[in-house]
Amino acid sequence: MNYFNESLTSIHEKLVTKEISAKDLTQETLNNIQAVDGEIKAFLTVDEASAVKDAEQIDQNGIDADNGLSGIPVAIKDNMLTKGMKTTAASKILENFTPMFDATAVEKLKSFGTVTLGKTNMDEFAMGGSTENSAFKVTHNPWDTTKVPGGSSGGSAAAVAAGEVLVALGSDTGGSIRQPASFNGVVGMKPTYGRVSRWGLIAFGSSLDQIGPITRNVQDNATVLNAIAGHDQHDLTSSTKEVPDFTSTLNNGVKGMRIGIPTEFMSQGLDDDVKQTVLDAADEFRKLGATVEEVSLPHTKYGVAAYYIISSSEASSNLQRFDGIRYGRRAKDVKNLEDLYVKSRSEGFGDEVKRRIMLGTFSLSAGFYDAYFKKAAQVRTLMNNDFAKVFKDFDLILAPTAPTPAYGIGEDVSDPMTMYMNDVLTLPVNLAGLPGMSIPAGFSNGLPVGVQLIGRPYDELSVYQAGNAFEQDTDFNQQTPKMGGTN
Repeated sequence: MNYFNESLTSIHEKLVTKEISAKDLTQETLNNIQAVDGEIKAFLTVDEASAVKDAEQIDQNGIDADNGLSGIPVAIKDNMLTKGMKTTAASKILENFTPMFDATAVEKLKSFGTVTLGKTNMDEFAMGGSTENSAFKVTHNPWDTTKVPGGSSGGSAAAVAAGEVLVALGSDTGGSIRQPASFNGVVGMKPTYGRVSRWGLIAFGSSLDQIGPITRNVQDNATVLNAIAGHDQHDLTSSTKEVPDFTSTLNNGVKGMRIGIPTEFMSQGLDDDVKQTVLDAADEFRKLGATVEEVSLPHTKYGVAAYYIISSSEASSNLQRFDGIRYGRRAKDVKNLEDLYVKSRSEGFGDEVKRRIMLGTFSLSAGFYDAYFKKAAQVRTLMNNDFAKVFKDFDLILAPTAPTPAYGIGEDVSDPMTMYMNDVLTLPVNLAGLPGMSIPAGFSNGLPVGVQLIGRPYDELSVYQAGNAFEQDTDFNQQTPKMGGTN
């Protein structure tokens, strides 16, 4: 069976009519992974035996005709806890860690009858934008295996793009779902902060992290968010707002919508092809009946500096728990407690993680807190005010997802500042806690280019509605890389 270009709706119909079984679908998915993952390296762990067993149980219980995810195989980014399945956050310090419970998002997917296949590669502790910071392997972009897949959810995005899975979960702290979605030509949604529980997500930046789905198309993405969204008593930052059916307004179009393009996002440093892709997308939305005008978000120019101070400060606090005592890697041949801490963390953490811990600890230290962390928090407030001002008159914001298409493996990894600047277009959304989704919108020299749609807080409905309208009138999401075993 070849399901690579089929939607979840189409696959679900075949499961309901028993044209295929959950076991058949799971085995076919595992075959795809085996066929291409040696080249793509999207997965860190694949549990074939458990996946087949779970699929057999779903077949035995019967496919739920009213549940579009029943029997669907999924992949999970390796910073979300999975009961009985190794969870490493792509770090040596958690190399052999097996959790005792599932993250809430994973648990919710399981309650909808999905089959968890395995865990996808990522930048260590989600710190990076290329998946080159993984302690275990470098994931390759399916469109050109000499290019990065983006990050930190590069494994999840590459797995979907390569046809290894239909659905994967990622996490987004400063663009880590949307940027790899752009690089891989797939759909990636970062929901409003608090829309999805962070319980069981290994924390990087607690005020920024958000779990979201990566899929082939917009409708599938909305279907997955329906399953994982909602309040969780384990996570006090999860919202109590009612969760709508995100698929309910997909076909309402964009006629009458007002869409703004931030001048600051279209300025110097943007690749010419990326800029043209955004302008073409704007014309497409105008053709569909929307009004598209320039807007201004003046304080976003301070976003990179503010983000890296805030996120690194939160990371330095969150990563204190990895001390070589409670769980994870424990250094041997140590002389005392301090030696245990130093050696365990020195051996277990990679260079980028150490860099951010040091930056965060410095920013929070006595004498520097007011000059750095407090100032960054104030800038964050100004950026929030900029977005709020725009959303008084506009329904959505249209912007490039990343400054460039996917770049070469090894090209920027030794230059932290260049790597950090690659997040300049996505991280303002995290600082403001807004929903943002990257959708395929063009190509540059054979590589996908995405644009992002940014909405008001908790207005994922409008983001999905506009994204679906664009997708239905174009064919970018239907184009796929030529991978062995998928076509």
